[in-house]
Amino acid sequence: MLHPFISGNKFRKMKYNLLQAKIEKQETFLTFGGAYSNHIAAAAYAGKEQGFKTIGVIRGDELGDKIDKNPTLRFARECGMQFEFVNREAYRQKTDPDFIANLRKKFGSFYLVPEGGTNQYAIKGCEEILTDEDSVFDFICCAVGTGGTISGLINSALPHQKVLGFPALKVDFLKDETPMNKFSSNLIEKSVPDDLRQMTTLPEEIRKFATNENWELITDYHFGGYGKVDEELIQFINQFYKKTQVPLDPIYTGKMVFGVMDLIQKNYFPKNAKILLIHTGGLQGIQGMNALLKSKNKTLIET
Repeated sequence: MLHPFISGNKFRKMKYNLLQAKIEKQETFLTFGGAYSNHIAAAAYAGKEQGFKTIGVIRGDELGDKIDKNPTLRFARECGMQFEFVNREAYRQKTDPDFIANLRKKFGSFYLVPEGGTNQYAIKGCEEILTDEDSVFDFICCAVGTGGTISGLINSALPHQKVLGFPALKVDFLKDETPMNKFSSNLIEKSVPDDLRQMTTLPEEIRKFATNENWELITDYHFGGYGKVDEELIQFINQFYKKTQVPLDPIYTGKMVFGVMDLIQKNYFPKNAKILLIHTGGLQGIQGMNALLKSKNKTLIET
């Protein structure tokens, strides 16, 4: 484990952004996220640890009086993060210069990191995930959200290695020929983070940062879409934990591990192939998912 709170890929994405913020002599770190955002939780703790004030622009103005009921926001507040709750329509303007200018008028100078944390500094950090010891592996597998982590893996993988990404989104959103902005809003899941909604296509986003072609997206293991789970996935996560004592989050890594195991059973990989699975963290989200599962009288994720 890299860090107990800034876990998995978030540690990598934060590393060079924090260094850049210090180079720019910024004292405040501002970023964006939803109600159960791994990124918000990680940014809040990173700011506390590194001496930055942190501001989280949170999607959903109805959440302002529900912080105590939300484990992610409660944790971020305990780390000292200040919140700016905005409605969903306003949140979609978060990359607009006028929107950012208004934030600067309200909060003063700050270092800005996009929702999900993916930018050039995040990619640089994710390029450090693989080490010399990993050269023995033939396949590198990871979950995919905004494409930042897989881009770093692609750039650092060796010529004989293939990187497999397991997106958390529905397959329709991933097709090169079908840009997201052509979908009507009622087809886009309400739970999908806005940084994912506003992308053109996931492959195009990856190609913005990736310098190699040694990768493929495996799009059959989203379990209905972003944030969606079913009994089969929950049972798999619990059985995997019992066997290995390795917890899996249900949004990203759990789906990826399920997919890899299924592909092994289907003989997708060559005989004697060595496969490396990248655990990208996100375990803080289990508490929120369990609250939802409990409200529906469903099986809970064991931790």
